[in-house]
Amino acid sequence: MATFNYTVDTKPMADEIRSVSRHVNATTGAVVAMQTAVIIAEEKAAEHVCNNVNKGFYSLIRSQISQKMAKLQSEVDSHLMQMVQQKNALLSIKNRMQKDYNMISSRYIKLFNGLNSNLKQRVFELDKPTIDFAVKEVDKVSNRTKQLTATIPIAQLESLATSQKIIASNVKYRGLHVIKSMRSFLFEMNTQKKLTDQILINDARYTETASVYIPIVICECNRDKTEPGVEISVTNVELDNISKSAIKNTAFAELNQIEWQQLSNTNVEIISEFSKLVSFSSNSQRVKDMALMLFQSNNYQTN
Repeated sequence: MATFNYTVDTKPMADEIRSVSRHVNATTGAVVAMQTAVIIAEEKAAEHVCNNVNKGFYSLIRSQISQKMAKLQSEVDSHLMQMVQQKNALLSIKNRMQKDYNMISSRYIKLFNGLNSNLKQRVFELDKPTIDFAVKEVDKVSNRTKQLTATIPIAQLESLATSQKIIASNVKYRGLHVIKSMRSFLFEMNTQKKLTDQILINDARYTETASVYIPIVICECNRDKTEPGVEISVTNVELDNISKSAIKNTAFAELNQIEWQQLSNTNVEIISEFSKLVSFSSNSQRVKDMALMLFQSNNYQTN
């Protein structure tokens, strides 16, 4: 049987496959670059969409808030204009009433002054000699001893000593009146100062720094069908409304950070004080017994 041997040259085929491999590698790199570019483009698109959505949301909220502010501002301006008009109307009424009052009061003052002068003249005319003596002569006699005590007496030695004693007593009497007037003035000034200090607000008490321990009661209760609410009670002794509001606001702010501890035994002083309050209460015995039972079965925490 005949044998045929063939020699096949595979170099062109290898060259072609090599070129195809290079093109495949280039295609693979292009695909990877395209995938990276697609991912970056998707990320930029997502970020762009998120930014636009956030911007649109904030713009919507801002526009709604601006609309509400404009609406409320218009309402406030309208109420303010109405109040200003009412104020002007009240001021005009006040001025008119004041003018009417001044006119009527001046008219009646003139009328009553005329009546008083006529009545005084008629009363004086009833017994003119007695009135002249009581009004004129008695004043002259009394004023002579009061006003003319400093006149140099020209008399004997005995009357001179008596006159000097009269002068000294008159000086002491007038000095006593001056001292009484000064004492009354100082007493009234001190009383007025105390009253003013009680009425006016002393700003120094709010500027001084001091540490005071004030007990408060924090309780959780249900007023209706909603979720339980927290109430804070502060003592009314030596505290004004500003101090109580500040204590309550601080307690509400630190409420979540307070560490509570369960007490095993109630303080004896608290039990005694509560028993006194129950015994002095005007409620029925059944209510008192129920209050004592609830107090004994109560468990509370403290900080």
